[in-house]
Formats: sequence, structure tokens, C-alpha cells
Amino acid sequence: MSPSDVTNVQPKRTRSRIPLLEPGAHLSASEFLRRYEAMPEVKKAELLNGIVYMASPVRFDQHAEPDNLVQTWLGTYSIATPGVKAATNGTTRLGPDDVPQPDGLLRLLPESGGQARLDPKGYLQGAPELVVEVAASSASLDVREKLATYRRAGVREYLVWRTEDEAIDWWILEEDEYRPLPVGADGVVRSRIFPGLWLDTSALLAEDGAKVMAKLQEGLQSPEHTSFVAELQRRSR
Repeated sequence: MSPSDVTNVQPKRTRSRIPLLEPGAHLSASEFLRRYEAMPEVKKAELLNGIVYMASPVRFDQHAEPDNLVQTWLGTYSIATPGVKAATNGTTRLGPDDVPQPDGLLRLLPESGGQARLDPKGYLQGAPELVVEVAASSASLDVREKLATYRRAGVREYLVWRTEDEAIDWWILEEDEYRPLPVGADGVVRSRIFPGLWLDTSALLAEDGAKVMAKLQEGLQSPEHTSFVAELQRRSR
């Protein structure tokens, strides 16, 4: 080997490697987010009670299309209600062991009395007032581990659309427990946290978007929604 060859030999560099995010791993919220941020190819991962869960492939009939209808419903309500924001699939820091990524949510802005706010990285910190999940069945993560996570964090209302079971569960947090919101004689469930957020359950199960939105428009024109908007505007002054 010539002297010039020796000169050109470079020492091997050691690189710090962030461990992969893997389902079933037991992590803190900070470590979960460190690994998640290092894997941009991962589209959805969640930390529930310190355990990592990663998403399965998404079916159009059981999730994608129902989810789109839910987002339209939530987004329309937020547009008509100053001081309320809707979001979809946003990483949410609920606590040291819980970082879910809800399918949809509604939250009050902090200046309107909301209990969650954006952290410096743009993640939601704290519990939104309403979370909505689209689930395949009653045996899914959404009605077991996630229900416990959202209850523990203080999410005030939680709605799950179990598409395979053709069922809707909508709970309200009372005395640290989730209790079902009543279905009216007209088949409509009415949010207590977000006045005017009305849901025609039969129309949603049939994926009849026109009827779902028509009932929501009734709610948005109700006296209780008008009073709610006035109260939000008063709070934000």
C-alpha cells in the first residue's frame, strides 16, 4: 500500500440510531414521539397506556367512506361555530403514556374555554372536548383501550361508529365515567357539549349524507346553537 493510499483511508463514523417504532413496544410519550418523528413513512401510530399500536390497511367501505362523512359533519359544525375547531387524524398528547391519533375531533379554542392547546411542535396538548372514531366492530381498539384512554384524559364526549356492527355509541363524561347520550324519539342524538351538533343516527348508518347534513342544519339553526355562539363570542372578548 502506497503512502497516498494510507492517507486516503477514512475512519469509520459511528452514527446514533433512533430505534424503530414497533407495535407492542412499551414507551413514554416523549420516546414514542421521538421514534414516530424519525419514521415519516409511518402514517398512523398511537400510544395507549404506554403501549404502541400501529394502523392496519384501511378499507373503503368499512372506514374511508364513513370517515369522510363524519369529517364533513364535524367540519360543517366548526365552520358555523366561531371558537370551535375540527381536525382529522391529528397526533394528540393526552398524558405521559397516551398519544392517540383520533379519526376526528372538535375542540374549543383556549380563549373560548377549551381544555387543549397546540404545543410548540404543533401537536395538540390536552383533551379535546369531543373525539370521534370510526371502528370496524365492537371488538376493536376504539371501544376498549381508547375508551379508557379518553375517559382517563377527560375527553368530555366520545363517539364511535362501529361500521361492521351497524351501531353508533356516543358517550358523555359524567363523574369520571362515560354514560350514553340518549337517542331522542326522532332518532337524533344531540351533543351536550356542543349545542346544535345533532346526529340523525339512522341516516349516518345508511351513509345518507344529505339527511345527516339536513339534520345538522336544523341544529345549527336552533336557539341553543345561537345562544352557544353568543356565549363563545362573549368569552373570547
